[in-house]
Amino acid sequence: MKKKILNILKNTDGYISGEKISEQVGISRAAIWKHINKLKQDGYEIESFTHKGYHLVFSPDIITAEDIQNGLNTEFIGRNIFMYDKTDTTNERAKAKSNAPDGSLFIAEVQTCGKGSRGRGWQSPKGTGIWHSVLLKPDIPPMEVSQITLIAGLAVCKAVGLNSMIKWPNDIVINGKKICGILTEMSAEINMIHYIVCGIGINVNMETFEDNLSDKATSMYIESGKKYPRSVIIARLMNEFEYYYKKFLDNGLSAILDEYKEHCVTLGRDVNVIFNKETVSGKAVDVDENGSLVVETSGGIIRVTSGEVSVRGIYGYV
Repeated sequence: MKKKILNILKNTDGYISGEKISEQVGISRAAIWKHINKLKQDGYEIESFTHKGYHLVFSPDIITAEDIQNGLNTEFIGRNIFMYDKTDTTNERAKAKSNAPDGSLFIAEVQTCGKGSRGRGWQSPKGTGIWHSVLLKPDIPPMEVSQITLIAGLAVCKAVGLNSMIKWPNDIVINGKKICGILTEMSAEINMIHYIVCGIGINVNMETFEDNLSDKATSMYIESGKKYPRSVIIARLMNEFEYYYKKFLDNGLSAILDEYKEHCVTLGRDVNVIFNKETVSGKAVDVDENGSLVVETSGGIIRVTSGEVSVRGIYGYV
């Protein structure tokens, strides 16, 4: 009911009386008043005057399933949405509901245990970022699951814009600072995938970061000076994700690889690759058809499928 009243306010120029709202939604004016007060508690600024009614002055940036779906042009990605005000991680919620339809989207305003790659923490404050996961059920070999991360990275770059680039394999950066992390997990047997969860966290409207992150992290707001409606960014990302995901399912990673390389800041740079605490240095020269990073070292060419890759000039590697 609160959503219905909010939609009426959003679609009304000027004031609308409690009586008219009551007629449209079928509840008493006293009940309307209670829902209006709840909207105010949620951060909506609503003016009310005797003989004039109610007028929506300001709407906070609250993510809603309706706003997301209004911006979708997808077949299945994001068509089923689970919303959480607070949860541990959206990846865990997706795993817990792995019987949900293919393409289901799990979104939280706050993650209490947000995590990045290799178990690192990920800050997920309320009202400023996008913390969400996509549940996928593709018919592909388990060995190709890591390529989903590359697809997500390209989709994020296209949705975010702002000259964002991909630090292979799972970070999105702008001007050498991280704006997005991607964590892809799966449940599978030797030759069969049960499901994949692709978690994507984007720093959208943060104005500052803690001192230990300020030289490594950035946000869309910091880079552009503009605040962004997060539901719009999510819808844009889901549209891009499905576009590249379907190309991948139809024709493999090679269908998007050239475009991925154009957005890969790692290529052409000196890198350090860490395998089991051993560091190998070289130059990143390519991403191959399997999604591996091709590194030219003094000892020859190596292909990196896992391990940690630091790129000169990013995150403090000089």
